[in-house]
Amino acid sequence: MPSDKDYKSTKKIKQNISNIKEEFEPLAQWIDEKYGVKTLNLIFDYMDNAKSHPRLQVCLEYAMDKGKFMDNATYNFDETKQNEIAEKFAEVTSDYELKIKQNWIKKIFGLTYKSTNLFVYFTDFESIAKIEANEKISEKEIRKLQAKINNKELWTISRAFSGVTYFLYTDEQLKKYQDSETHKKWKNHYYKLLKEYDEFDYFKNDYFYFELDSKENFDKNYESNWYYYYK
Repeated sequence: MPSDKDYKSTKKIKQNISNIKEEFEPLAQWIDEKYGVKTLNLIFDYMDNAKSHPRLQVCLEYAMDKGKFMDNATYNFDETKQNEIAEKFAEVTSDYELKIKQNWIKKIFGLTYKSTNLFVYFTDFESIAKIEANEKISEKEIRKLQAKINNKELWTISRAFSGVTYFLYTDEQLKKYQDSETHKKWKNHYYKLLKEYDEFDYFKNDYFYFELDSKENFDKNYESNWYYYYK
């Protein structure tokens, strides 16, 4: 989520405020060249702070890049690619530690990277940046937008993650507006507002989540509960 420290540190790299760790630069370049992707950050830590369970987060820029590391048959990470990157990680960090061996200050304060039993996993920056942009739209702006629309059949505008849903009151009204010119106009209104907060230009008008639904469906099938609806 946008509040996560890993996202915040990666955002600074994307904004050119900071850089990926020096020792990870060769690995990021290797990943990009081998798999045809854009790696923004590499983050090494331990699962549950257990030294026996090291892990490496490969933070890619785009959601489509993350898809290149998924196994379409199992919907898990591609084990072959995980192993390839783990092996390269061991090579790169070993070279780095040999390089700094003579620098006792770096040796004392530097991190010794454990590559045995390394778990490699993949995330993408784009998806979280889209959530952040959507969350930056204030409730005041949403109320102003609904007032501007000024349609008595529109119950509420509900945002979640990187998308938005406009709720009509009844299923019959939903059918009336679905795929209508009004539907397209509402989508364009929201897109224009969303782009004001789209710092990295990730949202495209034809490819963002904009849906219509009804209060009738919300009440009847989700017990009027937002948690159940978005679960």
